[in-house]
Amino acid sequence: MGRGPKDIRTHLIGDLLVVRLQGVLTAAEQHLVTTLPPEKGRDLLKQVRTQLIEIARPALEKLISDTTGCKPISMHHDISTITGEEVVIFTLVESPDFRPSTSKAR
Repeated sequence: MGRGPKDIRTHLIGDLLVVRLQGVLTAAEQHLVTTLPPEKGRDLLKQVRTQLIEIARPALEKLISDTTGCKPISMHHDISTITGEEVVIFTLVESPDFRPSTSKAR
């Protein structure tokens, strides 16, 4: 959509990979949800974002599979028009093998 989120965090919880993106709404999207009636602007924005995620789904699933070594079996998505936060959750076929991080978590 022309720019990236302000912050991205990922959390691996067993066989769930949670991706949290903050500050994802563009200026045009923020304007859209504030000028239309709340439910209409929200619904329109969510429809567009859902379509974009579905179009990108094969590439996202490949990225997840290549990174974790586990195939995603489902994907769930939602976005908040109030906070500008987007969440994508992938269910993996199994919990990935990983090495404990040596860096300190924030």
